[in-house]
Amino acid sequence: MSRESPTDRLYAIVEQALCIGCGICQAMAGPGAVRMVTTPAASLRPVAQHDLADATVDTIYDVCPGTRVDGLPESLLDPETAMDPIWGPWMRMVRAWSTDPVVRFEGSTGGVLTALGQYLLRTEQVSFVLHTKASSAEPTFGQATLSFTEDEVLSAAGSRYGPTATLIDLDSVLDRGEPFAFIGKPCDIGALRNLGRHDERVDALVRYWLTPVCGGYGPTDFTDRFLAGIGIAREDLTGFRYRGRGCPGPTVAETVDRVVERHYLDYWGDDESQWSLPWRCRLCPDGIGESADIAAADTWIGGSPHRDDTGDDPGTNAVIARTRAGADLLAAAVADGALTIEREIRPHELSTYQPHQVKKKERVGSRFEGLAAEGRIVPKTARLRLHEAGARLSVEERAKEQAGTRDRVTRGVVSEPRSGD
Repeated sequence: MSRESPTDRLYAIVEQALCIGCGICQAMAGPGAVRMVTTPAASLRPVAQHDLADATVDTIYDVCPGTRVDGLPESLLDPETAMDPIWGPWMRMVRAWSTDPVVRFEGSTGGVLTALGQYLLRTEQVSFVLHTKASSAEPTFGQATLSFTEDEVLSAAGSRYGPTATLIDLDSVLDRGEPFAFIGKPCDIGALRNLGRHDERVDALVRYWLTPVCGGYGPTDFTDRFLAGIGIAREDLTGFRYRGRGCPGPTVAETVDRVVERHYLDYWGDDESQWSLPWRCRLCPDGIGESADIAAADTWIGGSPHRDDTGDDPGTNAVIARTRAGADLLAAAVADGALTIEREIRPHELSTYQPHQVKKKERVGSRFEGLAAEGRIVPKTARLRLHEAGARLSVEERAKEQAGTRDRVTRGVVSEPRSGD
């Protein structure tokens, strides 16, 4: 029996729909070995440039957020850290927003992450912020960017739900040798934490780790269907804003001669059942940013805005400070007037804002068991309490999740073509 080659092992991550397109494999191996490309399906996926070595792919498997997802490093747990079965480690939870009304308006919810990025630059705690903005080449995609000024941070405000290789240039970013803050999705944060075990520059230079609580991103075909419904082809776009300029603010598509606004729910749908998510997002064991210093979430009761909302909601974030660094940053930003806190909250209130995160945390362990039963790659996890969360379900519910996963694998609906073909 022939052994699977290292290059085949890389492509197995893609073929089994576990790749999120973050680009960290290119950053580690170098673009001469692995290069991120836009596939015919308009996803960002890695392509091997030559036969890869076992050691290279072994490291990729240890770092890739499709194959390994860990919670907060034990070294960052403070004696005052509380631990919730669903929401993980936390030192403080609050409802808050950016004190600057412009930042609060431009941001996706309350502008907290944008305000923190600006604050860290203003107080010279970091040299720059690594985060994402709308792609200049493909407006529905995101693009990794470095912001050195408060205005640059603000110009990138607003959620990006399209494919984004946030970590693609990470090696050159680390080569700068300057302290920086990172704002990325929870899977990006996890990948960066994983890399820290292999590259000492990560923990030396990344001073703050900030993330939005994430329900997943919109695949390009999902966005294309939305655009088709308003009579616009993706190739004709000159700009696309998923949300922001209010809470959540409208979804806006622009061409050279048209600007079309629709309700945020016209893009995503009125409830979770209408969300179109990549398979990796449906398997996500950490959409809540457990390994970040600070995570910021939407605060809609039931997990979604309503069509009959007045549209004048200025936005309020639920903010989770998980580490001592995060708690101190939150307190300093409030003391210096960058953030305004409305009140303290507790995990049960977060669950009313983010019920889909509770549901996924309870079910993902059973979904992993379904993957294992079908001989699929099962992401390695640590410190995420998946067994404890899964125990909240009945035996019948766990069996249903396992069976549903196995059925999807068997039918081939959770597979992708090899990105190198």
